Amino acid sequence: MKPESPPLLPILRSRAQAEVVGLVLWSAPQEFSLTELADRTGVSLATVQREIERCEQADIVKSRRIGNVRLVSASVSRDAQLLCELLLRSFGPKYVVADEFLKVAGVKQIIIFGSWAARYSGVEGNAPGDIDLLVLGDAKFSEVSKACTRVSRRIDREVNAVNRPLTWWTKASNDPLKKEVQRRPYIVV
Repeated sequence: MKPESPPLLPILRSRAQAEVVGLVLWSAPQEFSLTELADRTGVSLATVQREIERCEQADIVKSRRIGNVRLVSASVSRDAQLLCELLLRSFGPKYVVADEFLKVAGVKQIIIFGSWAARYSGVEGNAPGDIDLLVLGDAKFSEVSKACTRVSRRIDREVNAVNRPLTWWTKASNDPLKKEVQRRPYIVV
């Protein structure tokens, strides 16, 4: 069965294509082996190889070999830069949130919920206007807010966070927010 176009950016063939190409582009100038790309994105190695071949022919990525390892990085072409911006806004939030919140002490888990999580999970609907985060742990709200600002600058979308203790996720059974988050698709970062 042919994979469906992803609701976050339906001009692409598949979410796998967006994940692989996006990770390479928004991580520039970092290089990835094909195996590392497969591991980081959860996409099969064969699919990673096909997508990288297509993108290299279009001057979106470049590769080099060290022994039998093929290393892939973003091209510096204008087309690659434009595609990077589009992919970052569409598929980047999961990766950018993970990257920026690694720097925040006390964060134990992050959950993306709302319209972005729904589109990422394949639920069709209007394009998401913002990113909603549930930050679990004992991080200071001021530090969470700063991380949200950094994420927002990188993905050019508003980022809204709600702080809760880690135990809230397992024990707050009647909380309306928890019920709402769990009722719809969500992404654990």
